[in-house]
Amino acid sequence: MAQQFEIIAKTFMGLEPVLAKELTQLGASDVQIGRRMVSFRGDMELLYRANFQLHTAIRILKPIKHFRALSADDVYEGIKDIDWSEYLSLEKTFAVDSVVFSEEFRHSKFVAYKVKDAIVDQFRERTGKRPNISISNPDIRLHIHIAEDQCTLCLDSSGESLHRRGYRQESVEAPLNEVLAAGMILMTGWQGDTDFIDPMCGSGTLLIEAALIAHNMAPGLFRKEFAFEKWPDFDPDLFDKIYNDDSQEREFHHHIYGYDVDIKAVNTARLNARAAGLTSDITVEERDFKDFTHPKEKSIIVTNPPYGERISTPDLLGTYKMIGERLKHEFTGNDAWILSYREECFEQIGLKPSIKIPLYNGSLECEFRKYQMFDGKMSVFREEGGVVKTEEEKRQMAEKRRFRQNREFKKRLDEQEENAGADIRNFKFHSLERKEAKKTYEARESRNGRDSRDFRGDRDFKDRDFKERGSKDKGAKNFKNGRRGQGFKSEKPFKKNNRRFRDDED
Repeated sequence: MAQQFEIIAKTFMGLEPVLAKELTQLGASDVQIGRRMVSFRGDMELLYRANFQLHTAIRILKPIKHFRALSADDVYEGIKDIDWSEYLSLEKTFAVDSVVFSEEFRHSKFVAYKVKDAIVDQFRERTGKRPNISISNPDIRLHIHIAEDQCTLCLDSSGESLHRRGYRQESVEAPLNEVLAAGMILMTGWQGDTDFIDPMCGSGTLLIEAALIAHNMAPGLFRKEFAFEKWPDFDPDLFDKIYNDDSQEREFHHHIYGYDVDIKAVNTARLNARAAGLTSDITVEERDFKDFTHPKEKSIIVTNPPYGERISTPDLLGTYKMIGERLKHEFTGNDAWILSYREECFEQIGLKPSIKIPLYNGSLECEFRKYQMFDGKMSVFREEGGVVKTEEEKRQMAEKRRFRQNREFKKRLDEQEENAGADIRNFKFHSLERKEAKKTYEARESRNGRDSRDFRGDRDFKDRDFKERGSKDKGAKNFKNGRRGQGFKSEKPFKKNNRRFRDDED
């Protein structure tokens, strides 16, 4: 039997129960829900599968040491005590990412530097030489997390954040994160049993994630590489077996429709759907939501309208009022799920939601609301056997109180911290640091007669462990060029004996 070990899957606040359910279905044991993470036990095959198959994970970490540290010297000694020849060689490069929530350790970058120093010093003392550090494309990625005096050092098996699927060729303003989009769809319980509609589809993220879920396709199909492929004990045969196994995929007998009033968004969504090889399942058209008419088939709407935050909307409240009118008059007999931020926007919809689920979109504390569209009164609907909330939805609603009690987010973060960066920030630590810095600043400036309102505080950004891949992503273009003809099955990437394009083929 393969050796089992502890594994950590990171996600966004509010998606933990969805990720835990995915892991259970994947065969994980000892699944425990934490804050923006789920821990579990499994073997190397499960670690590969978690990276390749999970829809709602941002990063998969393999802990290699837990220890206690009261000072920077304790961190240094704890790291240096590890035999790094098991994980690194002089020919390999490495990088360290850090998350810190501690009164003792004020700067996450300082902790990362101590970890790097300990590793480099061990190699120098043993061999007289040292391995190199690479921020953009290291062979080995390490992650250290400190909560007060408890330290956990992990191997990062994912590398680039898992929300970067690889199919997105272009994007519109404020695109929806792929992991969040998949989590929203899984929360609805939709598995491809009806048509799917996003009437404000933007770059098509919800459409493509819906198609992957409907077909039970692994989102990792489009990725060029994972960090674990550079590990010394990487088993390429095992991963090729996982990659080429499509036995769990299924046929999708309905259709996915996307609409947007912006022709640029329509063209972008079409381009991304084509890059994913899913054009036979997805139709994208230019259409205003105010012209929406009742679908011919049983359908579900899942959409993310503008909030008036990152996207300016001339008549924001009027837009939400129009959404409510269209749903009421043209979507009877179906369910609609809407993610939004402002309470006044939801109020303009004018419909009573049957469920409200708190979710974060970047730094914004949003809600994901379900609207059941039926004729007549709710009492009559229930008497006729209608179900307003399933047991799963009741459980999700119960998560709302825990979510609000445990949140440590600020209302706003810099644009740079959203998406991939947001999964490694610890906002409580930085708010404490900011508060302490402000006190020091105000005390000093009051002596100088300056106005303390000029204070802006220090922002501690994490080291980037990868470079942003632009719209002309080489891996995505190679994937696109490697198709086999037309249609869903033929549009999937070459898999047998050609799992991914190697560097000499780029």
